[in-house]
Amino acid sequence: MANMNWELHAEGIWKTVIGEPSAMTPLSSMGCNPLKEELASMGEGSLPFSNESVQVDRTSSSFIVRLPLEKQERIYGLGLHFMKMNHRGRTRYLRVNSDPKQDTGETHAPVPFYVTDRGYGLLIDTSRIVTVHCGSTMRLNETAAEQVKDRNTDRGWKATLESEYVEVCLPLEGAEVYLIAGPAIIDVVRRYNLLCGGGTLPPKWGLGFWHRVPTLYNADQVMEEAQQFREKDFPCDVIGLEPGWHSKSYPVTGEWSRERFPDPAKMVNTLKQNGFQVNLWEHPFVSPDSSLYDKLLPLSGNYSVWGGIAPDYTLPEAREVYQQQHLEEHLNIGVSGYKLDECDGSELTRNSWMFPAHAQFPSGYDGEQLRQVYGLLFQKMTDDLYRKQNRRTYGLVRASNAGTSSMPYVLYSDLYDHKQFIRALCNASFSGLLWTPEVRKATSAEDWVRRMQVVCLSPLAMLNAWGDGTKPWSYPEVEPIIRHYIKLRMRLLPYLYNAFAQYRYKGIPPFRAMPLVMDTSDMQSVSETGAALNTTDGAYGKKVEREWDDQFMVGDSLLVAPLIAGEHARDVLLPQGIWYGFETGERFEGNQIVRVEPGLETMPIFVKDGAIIPTIAARAHAPRPGEKVPLHLIHFGEAPGSIELYDDDGETFAYEQGEHQWVNFTVTRSDQGIFSGAASKESVDLQSYSEIKWTYQAKRLPEDHTN
Repeated sequence: MANMNWELHAEGIWKTVIGEPSAMTPLSSMGCNPLKEELASMGEGSLPFSNESVQVDRTSSSFIVRLPLEKQERIYGLGLHFMKMNHRGRTRYLRVNSDPKQDTGETHAPVPFYVTDRGYGLLIDTSRIVTVHCGSTMRLNETAAEQVKDRNTDRGWKATLESEYVEVCLPLEGAEVYLIAGPAIIDVVRRYNLLCGGGTLPPKWGLGFWHRVPTLYNADQVMEEAQQFREKDFPCDVIGLEPGWHSKSYPVTGEWSRERFPDPAKMVNTLKQNGFQVNLWEHPFVSPDSSLYDKLLPLSGNYSVWGGIAPDYTLPEAREVYQQQHLEEHLNIGVSGYKLDECDGSELTRNSWMFPAHAQFPSGYDGEQLRQVYGLLFQKMTDDLYRKQNRRTYGLVRASNAGTSSMPYVLYSDLYDHKQFIRALCNASFSGLLWTPEVRKATSAEDWVRRMQVVCLSPLAMLNAWGDGTKPWSYPEVEPIIRHYIKLRMRLLPYLYNAFAQYRYKGIPPFRAMPLVMDTSDMQSVSETGAALNTTDGAYGKKVEREWDDQFMVGDSLLVAPLIAGEHARDVLLPQGIWYGFETGERFEGNQIVRVEPGLETMPIFVKDGAIIPTIAARAHAPRPGEKVPLHLIHFGEAPGSIELYDDDGETFAYEQGEHQWVNFTVTRSDQGIFSGAASKESVDLQSYSEIKWTYQAKRLPEDHTN
């Protein structure tokens, strides 16, 4: 074992280089530019151990990085995961995979970055597969005699012994490694996001409601469906077109089907005039029938996918060919963004379709490396394309990795377990990722409502009807509930946009798992029930720590505790303080578990005492750039409060040149008990708001008179 040589990379972040790593890494592919001023404002930070405690060992096939681990230390992050939040005692094999049906670590976004509740994070910047043993390996010379038990007779027997180390297995070429300071988990995550350039700030229309039409819809059907949203009073900002817009797909051409879309420019323009953006589905693999094929063939790997080529998008000339076609065919007629599908690869035995790890690409990189970063390259290439036009985009992607905090893409999956989708939303917040629990279909009206309620309080609110043509009004008996929650999202657009501004400038995730909000020891002391949960260990009667991976914070002030079909009540862990039912007005004491029994028409949402929630009236679509609407600031409860409200044009990158505003609004209480609101500036002239209205001491969300 040898110690590692660490250098201060930025405030609270130390870096070392092990071996001779490849020049192509996730962070280099993203061109990450750390927000050093914001990092400096956070201070030096602290590590719970000395840098010398981190050791590295070289074996015949890899480097092993070893870090000390305390007995009760919890490990979070490592990308997008569906089955666990605390990885302690697990081994994570971090390979990109579109079918993560087992709890192995393979996933759509295997980010080699973890954070622990001891107060530090570790990031491995490599395009190779990394394996992380989260206290799941025990060296022979460290095994105590009392840990050896007889499974036949001793109920204390454990499959995984309690190791005192995390061991990270790196490729033999090595990697760049970062240690990131705390002391709190949220501090580590913020520093990681700021290291990666800060979080994404979507266009305002991206935070509205999205609807994807069936695969083979033509232009007339798309227009008719869009019109139905307006006629039936369902807000919608984005219409997504699935594979049928291509002249051919699997592999794709990137060219419009003139049979189904004879005049795409006219259709896109008409939709825009009616408040709809257009998002196009595609994947990276190019058809022999595409005009791109001959240009990209010498710039592609030596294995086909579905008979098409897999371009080497690490090459500038390949990116240029792709971007030029997309500019001419899509952006120049007003297309707003993309759904980047199938950039991950499947490992199902009877349905494998990705290029193999031993594939070779013109850049000299192999299939393992390209697969690990293909989703990143796809995101960066399209984001750069829109940046050149000074237009923000927001879209979907099915594969990601480290360094993508600033990318305007939200992850999704072909899997569909609702509880796992909620857990994935929580887990994404540890790794600079965004996740949508998209809705596609339902087994019942109840399932439909519970799924739609959650997606409307997620990073991207989308109904994906590509397969079965489901509409928001497909279950008439619950149509008013669905309309209510889509409109609730539209009312909360200023609040959601503000949460993303904090992500962009301060690295604070807009959606946060509970360990980012509460100290984990406090969470455990509150939830000490001793109940055997529905897990593998629970099946053997073992007491299992509840992870609270089924509830999350949205911004600073709203806590969302969803239910799934079949649940009529649930426990909710409330942080310290006073909380109110956001739509019920019921008052709750925090720092405890409360039991709620909402009807189907209500999803439990809680708001902090003293919170100020900025809202607008629900509209058919988000306000257009330059359009001003009234702003309603709602103060909740009896405590004074404040909010730093952000505003910009909502569409361009002018905010990066300083064309944005932060205004601090406060609510105070006089000696006579009178509440009043004030702004930090004498004259407030926000770009997006025509006037400001106040409501004080609300216990529940006031009605929207546009309903």
